[in-house]
Amino acid sequence: MPPAAPLHLFSVIIPARDEEESLPSTVSDIYRVFTAAGVPHEIVVVDDGSRDRTWAVLQELGRTIPTLAPVQNTGANGFGRAVVCGLDQSRGDAVVIMMADASDAPADAVTYWRLLNEGHDCAFGSRFVEGGEVIDYPRMKLLVNRLANFLVRVGFNIALNDTTNAFKAYRRTTIDGCRPFLAPHFNLTVEIPLKAIVRGYTWSVIPISWRNRKHGVAKLKIKEMGSRYFFICMYVWLEKYFSRGDYRRK
Repeated sequence: MPPAAPLHLFSVIIPARDEEESLPSTVSDIYRVFTAAGVPHEIVVVDDGSRDRTWAVLQELGRTIPTLAPVQNTGANGFGRAVVCGLDQSRGDAVVIMMADASDAPADAVTYWRLLNEGHDCAFGSRFVEGGEVIDYPRMKLLVNRLANFLVRVGFNIALNDTTNAFKAYRRTTIDGCRPFLAPHFNLTVEIPLKAIVRGYTWSVIPISWRNRKHGVAKLKIKEMGSRYFFICMYVWLEKYFSRGDYRRK
């Protein structure tokens, strides 16, 4: 397989629904850390049908943050749909998905960029390996998280123990090789990495930190998402074991 091409632009994809309070610090911190680290980037924030001042806040932030590229998802809403909208609108040859609530550390995203530049197709993080950290994680959500990730590890026979976390980075060629995407909601967070692994893209894992939001309310509703996660996992599982490699990276 030929060596990976050098990367030139890192697109940060941030789906945002009713995040007027969180976005100023989230976007400012990403811009500050990336600029200090010399990472060429754009920050693509996707307003996913917000009913608050999210879009107005983005317009204000654009006056002081030159790399901000806000877009509006004018189609059907949903976390997964917003991420795909951002992927389609972004220009980078590498992308990282980050949350609007500042739960993901920009410094970890810089490490992702460096891993991708070493030639990896995917850069994954885990909050549950040595060096990883979670701050103020709701106990019930944590228990569900660990059970779900255990089942994914067993079902797919992989070492990754934090598949469900959205905060991951990919080369553009990997994203394109994992299309089409079926998941319209938070289940996209498992569809992309599982497809990348099953289809033979290379990946590396680093310890990362996660901090609970300071503003607003979490959009993920566990009761609503259980069956949707199961559907996507089964869809990719069937590809892994029954497609005879038809979709693997060539």
